[in-house]
Amino acid sequence: MQEKDFNTSYEPSWCPGCGNFGIFIALKNALVELGLKPDNVLLVAGIGCSGNGVNFLKAYGWHSLHGRALPTAVGAKLANQNMTVIVMAGDGDSYGEGMAHFIHAVRGNANITYITHDNSLYSLTTGQSAPTTDKGTRTKSTPDGLIEVRANPMSLALSAGGGFVSRGFSGQADHLTSLIKKAINHEGFSLVDVFQPCVTFNKINTFKYYLDRLYNLDEQSNYKANNLEAAHKEALVWGNKIPYGLFYQDKRRSYGDHLPQLKGQPLAKRPVKVRNIDQLTREFA
Repeated sequence: MQEKDFNTSYEPSWCPGCGNFGIFIALKNALVELGLKPDNVLLVAGIGCSGNGVNFLKAYGWHSLHGRALPTAVGAKLANQNMTVIVMAGDGDSYGEGMAHFIHAVRGNANITYITHDNSLYSLTTGQSAPTTDKGTRTKSTPDGLIEVRANPMSLALSAGGGFVSRGFSGQADHLTSLIKKAINHEGFSLVDVFQPCVTFNKINTFKYYLDRLYNLDEQSNYKANNLEAAHKEALVWGNKIPYGLFYQDKRRSYGDHLPQLKGQPLAKRPVKVRNIDQLTREFA
């Protein structure tokens, strides 16, 4: 497989310089390096700029309702465990409308990969504050400054029992490619929260903002990604220094592994037994 094998006839329509381009490049590179084929990949998207990726990546695609991408993806994975299922959603879709689904998907440990495009705003709707916006930030929807504190995706995922919790940066495509590969290969729910600067509406969390602050956990010789206590401590670091990379990984049985009825041929490929509708109606009359 080559990168061009995952191209469609549509050109990306994101704003020039958008952080989504880096994620898009890293995802395609990861799929190629893993030897995956378009007909064995399902990309489920939430609502937002990130969802446009479904149009630009040659694979099976599903555009879900706002905040509802995860349950759709979990259902698809249970129906066909041989399919590589990847979810793309913005930070608003993931940690706002979809917060409850996010927490319970982490707990359930379905074997899917969740790539969030975290630009700290609702950018598709022109820059309102999002769950990951810092307290006090002035936006279109918070002209006097945001009252709420910022949601912490790393801490939330770790506290919910996440088996693969990571953070990437769209300005580091090579590292992000490696992170996505590890996430896809992980058996169970894998989170890749990606700092994705919005060059049009977010003038604070820019590429320079992150380049000046980020340090890579994967390059810290004394950091071990199997240490949950250390992961919790790093997840709380925010401000002048911000960690990224693989925070924590723990191998345990995925949701589907607990269901004996999923063994063997995928449900999606099994013959469907159609019952007599009249008889079914009488039973519920």
